Amino acid sequence: MNDRLNLFFRDNPQYAPRLDTDTFFRFGGTEARYTGIADEIARFIEKIQLKDADLWKLFVRQFRATPDDDLAWRCEYWGKMMRGAAMTYAYTRDEALYGILRDAVLDLLSTQDELGRITTYSVEKEFDGWDLWGRKYVLLGLLHFHEICTDDALRETILDACLRHARYIIAHIGRGDGKKNITDASRHWGGINSSSILEPIVRLYNATGEKDLLAFAAYIVENGGSKNGNIFTAALEGKKYPFEYPDYKAYELMSCFEGLIEYYRVTLEPKWLTAAVHFAKLLRASDITVIGCAGCTHELLDHSAVRQTFTKYEGIMQETCVTVTWMKLCYQMLCLTGDASFADEIERSAFNALYGAVNTEGCTTNLGLPFDSYSPLLAQIRGRKVGGLQYMENHTAYYGCCACIGAAGTALLPDVNVLLSVSGPAVNFYLPGEASVPTPAGQTCTIRTETRYPVEGHVQLRLGLIGPEAFVLSLRIPAFAEDASVFVNGAELRGADAGSYLHIARTWADGDVIDLSLPLPAVIHRGAPLEDDPDSVHHAAVTVGPLVLARDARVSGDVGRPVRLRADADGHAIVRPCAAPDFPVQGAWEVQCEDGSWLKMIDYASAGKTWDEASRMECWMPTED
Repeated sequence: MNDRLNLFFRDNPQYAPRLDTDTFFRFGGTEARYTGIADEIARFIEKIQLKDADLWKLFVRQFRATPDDDLAWRCEYWGKMMRGAAMTYAYTRDEALYGILRDAVLDLLSTQDELGRITTYSVEKEFDGWDLWGRKYVLLGLLHFHEICTDDALRETILDACLRHARYIIAHIGRGDGKKNITDASRHWGGINSSSILEPIVRLYNATGEKDLLAFAAYIVENGGSKNGNIFTAALEGKKYPFEYPDYKAYELMSCFEGLIEYYRVTLEPKWLTAAVHFAKLLRASDITVIGCAGCTHELLDHSAVRQTFTKYEGIMQETCVTVTWMKLCYQMLCLTGDASFADEIERSAFNALYGAVNTEGCTTNLGLPFDSYSPLLAQIRGRKVGGLQYMENHTAYYGCCACIGAAGTALLPDVNVLLSVSGPAVNFYLPGEASVPTPAGQTCTIRTETRYPVEGHVQLRLGLIGPEAFVLSLRIPAFAEDASVFVNGAELRGADAGSYLHIARTWADGDVIDLSLPLPAVIHRGAPLEDDPDSVHHAAVTVGPLVLARDARVSGDVGRPVRLRADADGHAIVRPCAAPDFPVQGAWEVQCEDGSWLKMIDYASAGKTWDEASRMECWMPTED
C-alpha cells in the first residue's frame, strides 16, 4: 500500500479493517469537484441547512434542557445532521462549513455531564423511549467529525468524550445485576432502535481498541436485536423477507444491519457477512420500489415491491429516512462485495426518491424544512407531513427526522463516485467533473468526466497521470445498459456486461481516453391489481435508464387519467426527448400512447416541486389495459 493510504488508515483506524474484508473502500483524501445535479444538490443543502450556525445551537440546547423526558427523539437531531454535514465537508472542503461544524462539536462536548452522559434525557428518565437511539447519533456525529478534524488535540478530546459516553451506557445496559437489557431500553419495535447503537460502538472500538466496546457489540449481536425474535439469525437463515420479521420498521431495522456489517469487519465471522448479504438482497427483492425507497404503509416494510400501486392507502409512505438509510446500506454492501447491483440501487434512490425530496423551491407546506419526509407514487402532492416532527424552545422552534438525515444522502453520491481497491480506482456514477485519487504506486490519478448522464448515455473519461503506471481501472456498467460498449483510446474492449464492473488492467498514461456508450432503455413497469383489493387497478410506470418518469400537472395536466402506453417489438415504451418546461428538470420526454398521442413527462425528482395541487404528480399511472 502506498504512503498516502498508509497515512490515511493510520489517522482513521476505524477504516483499517476494511482492507481485509472489502472489495472497494472510500479514501478520505479524495479531491473532487463535480458539476450537475449531484453537486448542485449537495451544495444547496450545505448552504441552506448545514451552514446555519443558529440551527446547530438550537440542537445543542436540547442537551442542556433535557426536553426528551417526554420520551421523544430530539436527541437524534444533532448527531444525525452532523454525520451528513461531515460527509458533505469531505466533498466540498468548504472551510466556512468546517468552522461551523467545529464550533458545533465544541458546543455539544460542553454538555457532557460528570457521569459522561451526552443525552437529552434526565438520569431519572434515561434508557427509555428513544434515549439509546439518540446516544447512538451522538456517537455517530462525533465520530464522523473526527474523520475530517484537522486538530489533533480536538480529535483526542472527541475520542475521550465518546469513550466516557459509551462507558456509561455499558455500565447500565447489558447482562448482570442492575443492568437493563438493551431491547428493554425502548418501548418501540422490539428495541431495534436501541440495538442499532451497534454501528458506532464498533466504529469507536476500531478508533480506540477498547476491548469492552467489542464485548458490548458482541452482546448486542448475541441478544438478537429485538425482544420479539432474533433479526440477525433470521437474516442468516434467509428464509423470510424482512417485512416478515417480527419488527419491520424499515429505517431502524436497516440501521441494525449497518451495525452488523461493521461487526463482521472486526470479527471476520463469515456468517455475519452471509446474514448481511441475505438481508440486503431479500429487502431489495421484496420492498424496494421503482423510485428506490421502501415502505408503502406508513414507514413500515410491507412487501412494497408488490404493494407500491396499492390505491386504497392514502397515508404517508416512502420515508426519506428510509431512502437515505437504504443508500448507506447499499454503499456498505457495494464496498464489501463489489456487486455492481448495489451501486445501481444507490443511483436509483439518489436520482429519484432522494433528489425529489429536496425542497429546492423553498416551499413552506412542510414548515419550510429542507427535505420532504414522504414521497408519492400514485397521484398526490409532495410536502404532506413532516416526519419525526418535534417542537422545541417552548413550542417556538421545530425540526424533523428526515430533514436531519437528508444530507447524508446528498453527500453520498459525490463522496463515493470514485472508490478505491488495492488494484486501482473504481468509477461508479459518472458524475461530470473530476476527481483525484492515489494509484497503487502512490501517484495521483485525475479522472475527468464529460457527460450528460443519466439523461444521455455517452460518457468520456480522460486520465491525468504524472507518469505511466500499470493498475486496474474498474468501470460500472449499469444493469439496464445491455449492449454497452467501451473504447480505450479508440480501441473497443470486450466484457462490458450489464450489471457488473468492467475491470481494465493495463499500463495507463497521461491523456488516455475512455469512451462509454450506455444504452438507456425506456422500460414499461407493470403493477397488477392486488388479490386482496378488488377495487385496485392496473398501473404502469416508465423508466429511462435510472430515471423514473412522472406526470406533473404543470406539464401534462391530466394526472390520474388512465393511459394505454404503446410498446415496441421489445416491449419498451416509445419515447422521445422534448423541450424542457419553464422550471428546472433533469430531463423531459414524450411517451407515445396506443392512440398515437404523446404524453409529456419529466423526471420524477423534478416533479411536484411546488408541493401543492399546482404540481400534482404521479409515477405509477392507472392504465386502461
